[in-house]
Amino acid sequence: MIVRIVKMGFYKQNIEIFLSNFEDTKQRIRNFEGCQFLELYRDVKDPTVFFTYSYWESEEALEGYRKSELFNSVWSKTKPLFSKPAKAWSVEKLQTLK
Repeated sequence: MIVRIVKMGFYKQNIEIFLSNFEDTKQRIRNFEGCQFLELYRDVKDPTVFFTYSYWESEEALEGYRKSELFNSVWSKTKPLFSKPAKAWSVEKLQTLK
């Protein structure tokens, strides 16, 4: 399993647009083949910074999403809202403690 973490910073005036777009597309992203989990977080100290956190069954599944029409549609609406370039990490989950 691959965990994908994406950090995004937005101009204040674009936050509501981003949240509305996320609301409109979150279920399609979550239901995309290979996606097992999706969450959205907001930084507690900087309310203009958000993170998406998703689980993908494999690197191939994540790449399939990144090459999809859905991703292109989401990204084309999200990227112009940024106040700084997004950063993304693909990591492998090693342990979970409950």
